[in-house]
Amino acid sequence: QVHLVESGGGLVQAGASLRLSCAASGRAFSSYTMGWFRQAPGKEREFVSAITRLGGDTYYADSVKGRFTISRDNARNTVYLQMNSLKPEDTAVYYCAARLLLLGFTPNEYQYWGQGTQVTVSS
Repeated sequence: QVHLVESGGGLVQAGASLRLSCAASGRAFSSYTMGWFRQAPGKEREFVSAITRLGGDTYYADSVKGRFTISRDNARNTVYLQMNSLKPEDTAVYYCAARLLLLGFTPNEYQYWGQGTQVTVSS
């Protein structure tokens, strides 16, 4: 069992930066691929980024590539999402998710979810 808690969301202007954090409790954090997803009003939850168990590989949606950076600190049981050059279309609730062992790119592949943190980008 993994319990995830996101933080770091907020209201910013276009072009600003935010760093989201996701703290995990439970055992063997390094056994989990970690992902970030987001969901805007009226839209389906979509993949944003993922990082493999030891942080050796990272993956990004095309819409955020070059602007967002995912990282993890297994000693602190925490995964981060650094978001730069934010755009109004990045406005959404951002969710952290964990999947045991395997990489995944869709919400259905992840077993554990945080409660989400709101990111709002004004133009």
